[in-house]
Amino acid sequence: MSYLLRIQLPDEPGSLGYVAAALGEVEGDIRSVDVVHHGTDGVVVDDIVVDLPMGLLPDTLITAAQSISGVEVDSIRPFSGSVDRRGQIALLAKFSQHTKNLDRALGDVVDGLPQTMTAGWAIVLGERGDGQWVRRASSVAAPEDNGRTLSEAPIDSPRNLDPEEETWLPEDWTVMDSSIAATPMGKGLVLIIGRPGGPDFLLSEVEHLGRIGTIVGAIID
Repeated sequence: MSYLLRIQLPDEPGSLGYVAAALGEVEGDIRSVDVVHHGTDGVVVDDIVVDLPMGLLPDTLITAAQSISGVEVDSIRPFSGSVDRRGQIALLAKFSQHTKNLDRALGDVVDGLPQTMTAGWAIVLGERGDGQWVRRASSVAAPEDNGRTLSEAPIDSPRNLDPEEETWLPEDWTVMDSSIAATPMGKGLVLIIGRPGGPDFLLSEVEHLGRIGTIVGAIID
C-alpha cells in the first residue's frame, strides 16, 4: 500500500538520504519526493510517497523517519496515484487550447490539478447570469454539495478556508477533516481544492495555487 508522508527535515546536505535509508530499513520503497517548502528557516518540508508491504503498519514509517535527528512527520495518509507538480505546465497548456469551450477547459483544470498538488478533489464555482454563484466544474472525486447558491464570490484572494469560519462551505466538503484552499481565477470564477485527512495547505502551496488562478484568469481574459 502507498502512503504520503509530509515531513520536516533540516536543510542540510544528506538529510533526505538519511531519511531514505531509514525508510528502506523498514521495507519502505520511496516512489517520489516533492519539495513543498524550502524557506530561510533552516527547515525543508517534503512530501514523500512510500510503498509499504501488506501487513506492515504505517506507524512503522513514522518511527523510522523520526529516528533521524531533526526530522518530524507532520502527517501520513493513504495515497493512490503519483505526485506530478510538473504536470501543471501541461494542464495550463491544455486549458489554453480549449478556452473556446470554457466548460471543457475548466474540466481540464479540476481533473488535472489534484494530482499536481497532492489534493483529493477540485471544484470551480462560477457566477451565473443572474449574479448567483454555483458549481461550474468538479473533479470525479469531488464531494457533493447542498445545491445552495451564493449571492457573491466567497473569496477575493488565495487563502486557506476554515470550515468553522466559512459558513458557506457545504458540510460534505469538510468531512474527514479535509483541508481546503481556494483562489479566484479571474472575473467570475473561483477554484477550490480539498485534501481529505490533511495535511493543511502550507502558505507556499496557497501562493502557488494563487499563481495558477492568476494564469488561468489571464488566459480567459
